[in-house]
Amino acid sequence: MSSLTTKKAIASSLKELLLEKPLTKITISDITKRCDINRQTFYYHFQDITDLVEWICLTDADKVLKDNKTYDTWQEGFLSIFKILKEDKPFVINIYHSVSLETLNRYLYKVVYPLLYNVVEEKAVGLVVREEDKKFIADFFKYAFVAIVLEWIKNDMKEDPKQIIVRLNLLIEGTIEHALKNYSRN
Repeated sequence: MSSLTTKKAIASSLKELLLEKPLTKITISDITKRCDINRQTFYYHFQDITDLVEWICLTDADKVLKDNKTYDTWQEGFLSIFKILKEDKPFVINIYHSVSLETLNRYLYKVVYPLLYNVVEEKAVGLVVREEDKKFIADFFKYAFVAIVLEWIKNDMKEDPKQIIVRLNLLIEGTIEHALKNYSRN
């Protein structure tokens, strides 16, 4: 079995187990029994269950964001994030209730930041803006977007993600360009 195939099997086992019990009640032994591997194999791929959860989040996000990291496509990227979260609702809700807010924020920041930074970089073309200022702008939007996603999860994912994206687009349209111009040394 290839390394990626094994990781996917371990991830799938965790997701199946999350349909039966909360994350806090799942052990590495539960996961290894479910996918018919030994503990050593688990530890070869992941440090612990938290590491596995992070890998799942980042891998799923990478899948949906790979072609949606530009200013013209960020809305599709975020909509894809909402869709994958909704499709994996039992996993997401369980993680939301089982890990610390700090851990959840860290997962989401890793997903959202590269998308936003790419948009900032794209809009900074032709402007002289310090790297730390571009990072600051991307961070500002990262914190806002993650807060919106967490609030959506907290409210049981009831609001239509398309409406959230429309409202976000209205709010930030032109804002990134404006911020970059304010920071520009031109």
